[in-house]
Amino acid sequence: MYKRFLNNNDYIGIITEEALLQLIRGNEERLSQAEEAAEESIIEYLIDNYQIEETLAVGKNLMEYNRQIIYPVGAHFYKDGKIWEAMRSINGFKSPLIEPYWEEFTDEVNEPEKVPEYSQIENYQPNDIVHFANTYYKCIQPNGIDFNDIRVPAIVGWEIVDTYDWQANVEYGLWEAVSYNDKFYALISDENVDLTQNPEESDNWGLIGDYDSSLNNYEYSSHEYVVFGGKVFIPTMEVNADELKEGYNIRQHDPRNANVKKHLLRLALYELHKLISPNNISTARITDYETSIIWLRDASRLKINPKIPRKLDDENKPATEYAISTFQRDYDPYKNPWQI
Repeated sequence: MYKRFLNNNDYIGIITEEALLQLIRGNEERLSQAEEAAEESIIEYLIDNYQIEETLAVGKNLMEYNRQIIYPVGAHFYKDGKIWEAMRSINGFKSPLIEPYWEEFTDEVNEPEKVPEYSQIENYQPNDIVHFANTYYKCIQPNGIDFNDIRVPAIVGWEIVDTYDWQANVEYGLWEAVSYNDKFYALISDENVDLTQNPEESDNWGLIGDYDSSLNNYEYSSHEYVVFGGKVFIPTMEVNADELKEGYNIRQHDPRNANVKKHLLRLALYELHKLISPNNISTARITDYETSIIWLRDASRLKINPKIPRKLDDENKPATEYAISTFQRDYDPYKNPWQI
């Protein structure tokens, strides 16, 4: 599936929202088709001399905010249709686990350069090897973003609590957890405890609820019990996702190249009109298209600086790949212009 560099809000700077809706007529696939065609034109012109694919990847890799992901400072993501940058590290929530998802890989790694770094936006299958925090890990259970189960190696936020079947006439300590009738209870008060009264009937016992990933108010304490997978857990660290606060840990910022964004928009709008009515394209769209093609042609010939990182050769100098042709009009070499 084509990953978009642009988003729908980008078009509003050129045309109205109503005009955009009329163009796509409820079929957003048209936007992807138009943008893909426009992107191919840009790559065709700039691939030889510029890191255009890497530049486009900056926009293509932007994803919707995910509460499971840990965002480092400088990371960007979409939320509420806007692009945000992390000003501080943003923690994601950690859910309990019954069995480990990763184990430390202690065998010798023959080709360490081929071992990928762990990424929270990838998927992993058993026996996959990754490198994370100067350590190698082997995957035990499938996990990853498409599984909606992101498990960062070596980060475990919960631990299992030992529980026992409740028995009458047994004294239990405060906050001790027991099971009764396939449910779990914790002793929340030790005042006037009736040792013959079961947890379902006694006000001294509290029912332990199931873990809910949508909740974001679990306390980091020794008695914040939850039930997950038929077992009782307590947190061993802060397990909630950080709240997003503009000006504190996030700010609006667009990391995409402004020139690429501008010309990709113009070309995409032209391609969008071609998809709908190729014989009825407005002069404004044609003019924008021609202007962008001229810009791409000049950039490809190094006549202008498009503000896109240049490709580098083995000596870390800008690499240039172009063909040179000449049209000889005179035997005098100084009268024969070279055309790039």
